Amino acid sequence: MSAENANTGFRIWAADNVVYGPVELPVLIAWVKEERVLANTWIFSEAQQRWTPAAQATELQLFFGGDGPAPSASTGGGGVAIKPGSLRRIKLLADLTDAQLETFAKTLEQVDIRQWTELVKQGQTGDAMFFILSGELRVRLMIAGKESVLTTLGTGEFFGEMALFDDGPRSADVIANQDSTLLKLTAAALRQLRVASPQVAADFLLAVGRSLSARIRADNKRFRDSVNFARSAGK
Repeated sequence: MSAENANTGFRIWAADNVVYGPVELPVLIAWVKEERVLANTWIFSEAQQRWTPAAQATELQLFFGGDGPAPSASTGGGGVAIKPGSLRRIKLLADLTDAQLETFAKTLEQVDIRQWTELVKQGQTGDAMFFILSGELRVRLMIAGKESVLTTLGTGEFFGEMALFDDGPRSADVIANQDSTLLKLTAAALRQLRVASPQVAADFLLAVGRSLSARIRADNKRFRDSVNFARSAGK
């Protein structure tokens, strides 16, 4: 950044809790239009030396007022415009190019759910996975009439991917802790993607495979740690 622009940049506190920047205003505006920066995204103005939600920044109020940013041509299965830039919030899709995200967005359906909604029911057959654009959900098991929370999922995370590979029953319930916006990818849509854009499908499935491998390794480590702890406690 040049000396004359040293105090005109912006930093962005993204959904993954990483601060990006500084970037110049034209770049920030482009990210708003791509929905990589939302109304409630915190940004830091180097000129004003303060953090503020993007919608309250003087330079951006035009883009969050009225009808908001213009819709994208990429539309998911539910008829709702899904901008490729918004998919950058999903960690699983981090390695896909902008062109690949443009194609992938067309396979998705946006699902808006209210707080306390049970989106997935244990034992039911599933046919789709979900990406979390905003909000929070919990994965639970009911044991002897009591709720046991396995994990809590937030923006950028995903669940239900095993339904893309088999028609087995769901292993747990998934409940919305707050109003949430999700993107749904069905097994049928993935099959269509494999035919229409095999490279995009292959790169996506590779990302899923890597994520599953990481989870298995983490589970194995937790199991080994618990066994070692039990052995040491028994001495």
